Amino acid sequence: MLVPPPRSGLRSRLRRLALAPLAAIGLALGLVVAPSAQAAVMFGHDISWPQCSTAQGGFGLPMPPESTQFVIIGLTKGLAFTENPCVASQVQWAKSRSKPIHGYAMATFPTSTQLSTYKASGPWSSSTRAGQLSNVGYAEAKYAAATLSRIGWRPPVVWIDVEPRPKQPWPTGTTLRRAENRHVVEGLMRGLGDAGYAYGFYSYTNGWQEIVGSWRLPGVPVWATAGRLDYPAEALDRCTQPSFSGGRVYVSQWYDDTRDYDRTCEPYAFTALAVPRASLSNSTADFNGDWKNDVLARWTSTAALRLYAGTGTGSHAASVQISTGWGAFNALETPGDVSGDGAHDVLARNASTGDLWLYRGNGRGGWVLPALRVGTGWQIMNAIVGAGDFNGDGRMDVVARRTSSGALYLYPGNGTGGWLPRVTIGSDWNRFSAVVAPGDFNGDGRADLLARERATGYLWLYPGTGTGSLATRVLVGTGWNGLTAIMSPGDFNGDRTPDVLARDSGGRLWLYARNADNTWKPRVLVSTGWNIVNAIF
Repeated sequence: MLVPPPRSGLRSRLRRLALAPLAAIGLALGLVVAPSAQAAVMFGHDISWPQCSTAQGGFGLPMPPESTQFVIIGLTKGLAFTENPCVASQVQWAKSRSKPIHGYAMATFPTSTQLSTYKASGPWSSSTRAGQLSNVGYAEAKYAAATLSRIGWRPPVVWIDVEPRPKQPWPTGTTLRRAENRHVVEGLMRGLGDAGYAYGFYSYTNGWQEIVGSWRLPGVPVWATAGRLDYPAEALDRCTQPSFSGGRVYVSQWYDDTRDYDRTCEPYAFTALAVPRASLSNSTADFNGDWKNDVLARWTSTAALRLYAGTGTGSHAASVQISTGWGAFNALETPGDVSGDGAHDVLARNASTGDLWLYRGNGRGGWVLPALRVGTGWQIMNAIVGAGDFNGDGRMDVVARRTSSGALYLYPGNGTGGWLPRVTIGSDWNRFSAVVAPGDFNGDGRADLLARERATGYLWLYPGTGTGSLATRVLVGTGWNGLTAIMSPGDFNGDRTPDVLARDSGGRLWLYARNADNTWKPRVLVSTGWNIVNAIF
């Protein structure tokens, strides 16, 4: 397949109609196409500013033929913080013909001026570059939502277009750059969600990987482009082959110099799509789907599991009981979305059998039952830690320490609730009394580990390489032996950098947040009374 160039509505050479599906040829010629064997599949077009008149700044390209069955309309003029100059008339054109309509908005990496202007225009703290970039993405979504509000249109879905833009390119080539690009896209996702819009992604494999790497978001719908067709069935292949992000493909696209053509991949009524709210990079702790990381705890007296919902500013709401009967487990962990359904899950090891159980979250603070047994013989481990995407394949992984030898193993997730063959990544880890997975702790775009040394109370950072191994450790703290529990919810104070929570012997829970230069901020008391729980995760 040829790599699709950036969408502009004006392509460099004509596509040969002889290679197109029959239905596409009919649409291109403006003919009514007889229903095929898949009568419920619909064929349509997407349009944007190139269909505007030259006087409006467009290219005057033709609108879809009258036979089109749906239309997807671009809200921008090729980049974020711009507006399609004839979006209102295009929406009216489709409405007057009773065509189902979706919208799409461009995701764009900000210029230095845009970063300065919009770095605080979102829900995250602007004290870090990660927070600033996320806020810019949020502002891009607000700009698109303002366009929709101005013209009085609420499409059931607004697709987020993620692809290379020569005019304002995405930074590429390093893990950190791809992580920063994700922050922008995540801001768009949250902004559209907060505005009440369902969303999905438009892209293609090479472009997606160039911009955001192997980012897997299986719960987010996909609109996949086939570019210029190399063979007649290629657009249908986009429907049936795995998508660039792991999400379900609802619409596929192809194009020529005159028009962009689309087809639904299966019967679909153009209603709003179900989208998980939270999809933060490498996050394992947003259990209720509000884009704010949470804490789970088991009460000693009742064995009930309670959710302490994060506020996104370094505190938590009053606890809510979410289930009972958790006394049978002697290891509990939040590994992120292990099952591949877009919501965060919980792992629990049965103390008597050693079986490892996956409790699939529903993204709203509850469960998709029944629980699934995802391992046996795990009683040989004395630490089980959700490591995020530790090997860089876009799937959530687990690290576990063997009691007898202190060997540290990586269990790569397969994306559907199981494990690939384990890999040894460390030895002599029994010298540590706590192992914590904070996500990207040192800001290089890769998931890391923290470990407290039993004999000294030192806290060590073991940077991840992004490929499933550990780099040379770095001392990041002393005096940590006075703390009775250490865990990381990821970003707890809303600055898009990972934090650590720790309980002292008096039952006080402390927030240890990080500065932009990777030093610790003064610790902050979060709450008291935590000695009533025997597991914090």
